[in-house]
Amino acid sequence: MEVQETRVQTDRVLTIPNLLSMGRLVGVPLFLWLILWPVFDGPNNDGWALLILMLSGISDYLDGKLARRWGQISRVGQLLDPLADRLFVLSTLVGLTWREILPWWLTVILLAREVFIAGLLPILNRHGYGPLQVSFLGKAATFNLMYAFPLLLLGAGDSWIARPAEIVSWAFIWWGATLYWWAAILYAVQVRQIVRGGPASSPSTV
Repeated sequence: MEVQETRVQTDRVLTIPNLLSMGRLVGVPLFLWLILWPVFDGPNNDGWALLILMLSGISDYLDGKLARRWGQISRVGQLLDPLADRLFVLSTLVGLTWREILPWWLTVILLAREVFIAGLLPILNRHGYGPLQVSFLGKAATFNLMYAFPLLLLGAGDSWIARPAEIVSWAFIWWGATLYWWAAILYAVQVRQIVRGGPASSPSTV
């Protein structure tokens, strides 16, 4: 398996990968506005919301790939990328659940994972660790969810492709949710190693 470079290679802030992550952050409130507008008797903008989701998924793939290829891995990027991922996942959960496209119990499962991780962060801080690097497993989980949400939104429509999109979306959702929690459990194990002073090889966030 190819070993991916994760060390900081540049101090530049305005790099193409960082701009992609910033664009993803800007897309968060825009997506929420588009997806929730029908709830407040506004016009249906699901097509535009779907486009924002798709662009977010493409951006999520490109920013890390380009950063490694062009030697533009930066500390800012290591902070922006997981932040943009989390905010987009959370905003999508809120929007799709509010619209009753995503069942509330699945939202609880995914949000509980975030609460679980948040409960471990103060432990890391007490031992002098700040935000850690993105793990491959956590990124894979996010990719699955990023693919699942646009398909789920597409499946909520009435076009001929809605039913196939819904079926495929649920396959991605279950696999993504499983990886999401698997990464969280491995993260907890790593935190335990750090607290005990043992070897926590390749520290990574999720």
